[in-house]
Amino acid sequence: MNELTMTFEQLRIFLAVAARSHVTQAASALNLTQSAVSSAIATLEAQHGVKLFDRIGRGIVLTEEGRLFLPVAQRVLTEAETARNALDDLAAEPRGTLRVFASQTVASYWLPPRLMALHARHAGLRIALTVGNSTQAAKAVSEGTADLGFVEGPLPESDLQHQVVARDELVLVMRDTRSMAGCESFSTDDYRAFTWVLRETGSGTRSESETHLSGMGLSVDQLDVALELPSNEAVLAAIAASDAVSLVSHRALRHSAFGHVRGHRITWTAPSLRPFAMITHPHRHRTRAASALITVISEMRGDAGSTSELPRS
Repeated sequence: MNELTMTFEQLRIFLAVAARSHVTQAASALNLTQSAVSSAIATLEAQHGVKLFDRIGRGIVLTEEGRLFLPVAQRVLTEAETARNALDDLAAEPRGTLRVFASQTVASYWLPPRLMALHARHAGLRIALTVGNSTQAAKAVSEGTADLGFVEGPLPESDLQHQVVARDELVLVMRDTRSMAGCESFSTDDYRAFTWVLRETGSGTRSESETHLSGMGLSVDQLDVALELPSNEAVLAAIAASDAVSLVSHRALRHSAFGHVRGHRITWTAPSLRPFAMITHPHRHRTRAASALITVISEMRGDAGSTSELPRS
């Protein structure tokens, strides 16, 4: 058995099939023929005398050996990408791929202008943006699958470095036809009486919402929570269509396409302010591409996003 016969392309195909549990879908995603994908998997299995997949109906699932091999293959390709970026970084001009992982609010409302400014300066640089929640962003940077991460609110305990790059504020939102939409203050009893729609656990918005509730002497368990949703847009759509309330970023409300949703700045208790932070790994090489984005962010630092004018409809 020749250990050197394994290729990065075989690993890339293996991971694509494992992620989709379907050869045809993996082939489409990789822009390869189905036969090429099947052949690569068969060759990999034959070369190393191990079965990686079982066929069940029209699908394909990992065997126990395949499940054990999966994280190893992921690490190898991550390190290969790091090596490619290190070589690209030897050039004077930022090249290669900048891998960014951002939590949803940051990725949707704050980061895009900065990424476009980076593209305007370095058109040859590829930018790969992955969107998830703050916990997932920290994990990606920690594991080396992202060069830079951007999160909302405080980080969980970790060895990652973080730097505040902007500020955000949560606002209480409700449909503007509600009888209480004109109120300027809300009590603990009001909160208990409301029906709530919240972001999912693990998101920066959810974490900051829980901090705000704690300041009101409440917990999520004491609220009437109808839905927990994975995006700001989904939350605002639910609010626009019901008498429920929620806590969202003022940036999400400001850019919302859903009319008739009113935002209330929190003045009846301490304002729910939170940082947007950039996270980096202290022991990984910082590429020229990452440094170029950091420079853009520093130059655009004045665009923090004001809450002085909240959309009312």
